[in-house]
Amino acid sequence: MRIRNHLSQISSMFVLILLALSLLAAPGRSAETTQTFNGEVTDSICANSGSHEEMMAKMPRMGRDKATCTKQCAELGAKYVLYDQEDEKLYNLDNQAKVSTFAGQRVRIAGTLEGNNIIVRDIETIG
Repeated sequence: MRIRNHLSQISSMFVLILLALSLLAAPGRSAETTQTFNGEVTDSICANSGSHEEMMAKMPRMGRDKATCTKQCAELGAKYVLYDQEDEKLYNLDNQAKVSTFAGQRVRIAGTLEGNNIIVRDIETIG
């Protein structure tokens, strides 16, 4: 009886190890779907109007350039977003802290698209 219990425990452990190994060996979803996105890191307020000009004209404290306006809007509660002017698409960005240093700049983002949200893996400025 003890041997049977011991064998049962070993076989259960073996099955669990095989299951764990199969999960580890499976290709990661994000690795399969990593894409590159180009655009401007802007804010969700100004992105709706398509320009910082209107906001800066209404409220001079928002600054006189895209970067300052974007940061000021974020302080008011707006979210950082990526606007792809070429495709006229707007994407939500998951890592707000990571993208905040790129406010108002043209960037290239490597990440995973989930719906309309980009899960940011890497970000760099582009000319």
